[in-house]
Amino acid sequence: MQPNKPLVIVLMGPTASGKTELAIDIAKKINSNIHNIDSRQIYIDMDIGTAKPTAVQQSQVNHFLIDVCLPSKPINLHDFQSIAKTSIERDLEKKGLTLLVGGSGLYLQALIGGLNPPAVPPQKFLRDQLKKIDKTERHKLLNLCDPFSAQRIHPEDSIRIIRALEVFYATGKMFSKAKNMMPTPWRVLELGLNPGNLTSRIQLRTKEMYKKGLVEETGDLINKYGNNLQLLKTIGYGEARTMINGKINYEEALEITIKRTCQLAKRQKTWFRNKHNSKWLNDENALPEALASIYEFLG
Repeated sequence: MQPNKPLVIVLMGPTASGKTELAIDIAKKINSNIHNIDSRQIYIDMDIGTAKPTAVQQSQVNHFLIDVCLPSKPINLHDFQSIAKTSIERDLEKKGLTLLVGGSGLYLQALIGGLNPPAVPPQKFLRDQLKKIDKTERHKLLNLCDPFSAQRIHPEDSIRIIRALEVFYATGKMFSKAKNMMPTPWRVLELGLNPGNLTSRIQLRTKEMYKKGLVEETGDLINKYGNNLQLLKTIGYGEARTMINGKINYEEALEITIKRTCQLAKRQKTWFRNKHNSKWLNDENALPEALASIYEFLG
């Protein structure tokens, strides 16, 4: 441990595990700000479907890396890393510590795991061509070019599949091999949250999202950015859009969203188990355990 280095505390865990609420409680106790490491909360106008911290929650503790860009102008992993590192470094200069919160494993790896993604700018013509290919065939193409990435990226994740293919065609290197590892310039304490009642939490939160206006939010996104917006294929928005288009009913949309969210949570737990060395908190006593770990780490 190098006590002269600033401290980055990371609270990770699967979706709907209660990270937002616990992070706010921790931040209040240690007088820190929060950086949200979530691949969708960075987008403006995507609030309900991403479980973005509410205005009230954001007023309790300063939150960064929320509402960074428009959904019509998605950013890649390299862009996010650059934006996030600048924000984190600025915060560390003032306070000496900060709190990162999120369930997006690859984004966390880019910040605390030393992952240095390739700086390949968007290739519009190539992307347009790849979007015309059926998603199953697109995933098969990725499997031919980069089997390791194809194994890690879900066939429904069009954004990441297209990005991996884009990097391959632009550099001749597999996306999984084009990412270099760089040492992290901070001390890092990893904490994990994985409550035993996660499935029921997912069911409850998903129902709340629909009640709070997920379908209406999706309609607003369609009106603003068009029906073909890539981010409208993601969990929650995809089902709401399909419902708006008259292909499924409310109950079916809700059921599919819950199922997809549970599948995501399972993938996230596998990722965190394989890629991180977190101290997993007892969800019955999460705050005291987290604070004890932090104070011990600080010495």
